[in-house]
Amino acid sequence: MFKIEGQLAIITGGANGIGKGICEVFCKAGAKVALWDIDDKGSEIANQISLNGGDIFFQKVDITSINSVKKAVSKIINDHKKIDILINNAGIIKDRSFIKMKRKEWDTVLEVNLNSLFVTCKAVVPIMKKNRYGRIISSSSINAFQGAFGQANYAASKAGVSGFTRALCKELGGDGITVNSVAPGLIQTSMTESIPDQIFKKKITEIPIGRIGIPEDVGYACLFLASEEAGFISGITLHTNGGVMPT
Repeated sequence: MFKIEGQLAIITGGANGIGKGICEVFCKAGAKVALWDIDDKGSEIANQISLNGGDIFFQKVDITSINSVKKAVSKIINDHKKIDILINNAGIIKDRSFIKMKRKEWDTVLEVNLNSLFVTCKAVVPIMKKNRYGRIISSSSINAFQGAFGQANYAASKAGVSGFTRALCKELGGDGITVNSVAPGLIQTSMTESIPDQIFKKKITEIPIGRIGIPEDVGYACLFLASEEAGFISGITLHTNGGVMPT
């Protein structure tokens, strides 16, 4: 298992789907996890994982709010004295063809999926710099590279995540901080349940590995990038999609 035991990891959007899977993987690897979510369901999820032996606690955080994030970070530092890993996983979709897309739908997706990285990293990076160690992993998407009908807002936000990653890694490498992103493909979550059955089956046939991904697949990709062993890897987007090559 990759070395993250005893490290403190913030995982945003941890109450559902991929975020929940990442929390479970990191707890199994021995990390102390701060599950951040705006959904109160996060408390229930943290309790479930804790009953299975995970060292995890829930903080209700609005990642688009500077004050909310600062308050949560201050609490962590007061109680635990450090933050080693930041997983920017939280994200939303508001799909609509561009011609029908409303400005609010564009702004909301960019605010949560991309602008929140500015907010979370602003709060956490100074702590990592002081400790001369850190791992930042953010969620991009295969659709940042290949696009998708009705996802101009989502694709733009996730492409921004990869660009942010490539730039920030150049600023923080000298402080012992790596900055990477993961780009999931088709992953089994509540979002995929809304895909019509015929389209869903066709999408599976396009995956060389022959199956849909599960949240833990993304969790283990994040675990590798967060580990001490991945200390010479920075600025990349790790595609986690079963072999579907983005265009």
